[in-house]
Amino acid sequence: MSRTLRALIMFVLLASCGGGDFSAPRNLDNACSILSQRPKYGKAFRATERRWGVPVHVQMATIYQESKFIGNARTPYRFVLGVIPMGRQSSAYGYAQAIDGTWEDYQRATGSWGARRDRIRDATDFMGWYMNQTRDKTGVELSNAQHQYLAYHEGHTGYLRKNYTRKSWLMRISAEVDARADMYERQLATCPRRLR
Repeated sequence: MSRTLRALIMFVLLASCGGGDFSAPRNLDNACSILSQRPKYGKAFRATERRWGVPVHVQMATIYQESKFIGNARTPYRFVLGVIPMGRQSSAYGYAQAIDGTWEDYQRATGSWGARRDRIRDATDFMGWYMNQTRDKTGVELSNAQHQYLAYHEGHTGYLRKNYTRKSWLMRISAEVDARADMYERQLATCPRRLR
């Protein structure tokens, strides 16, 4: 076998091992279905709830809004003249759509240097850390999905300045996050015990 052919086979094998399944589960309107399809999600949510106190339903509603449970989600590209790509709208990436600087703050604060935004356990842990920062800096309870989401989207300073009050679209979305959190909470109470 030629060297070129061996190198090509090796490349294909390595490329097939490198990726992960970043696709979203089916039926995102059913918390029990999500946890049944992705048992590692449930383990991650429960670990974050134990460590940081953020309820599972609040985590799930926030991840739904940020990435629709797509592990490698990115913001769209910006275009000049409608055709020339000029980079992405922000550095937000992964389940939690954490931006580079905030993710680095999390890694530094928690010592989680190997944490990855496209790994559900790391993404939920990040959310737990960030939402605790929100509670400490703004007084928003961990169970308040709507205001936790507003602070998550606007940052702590933006939230304290009430920048969100000038953004009717964001107020609508935060209300949707709150309604989804309530829906997930009701559903989780009916899930088989092994999923809760």
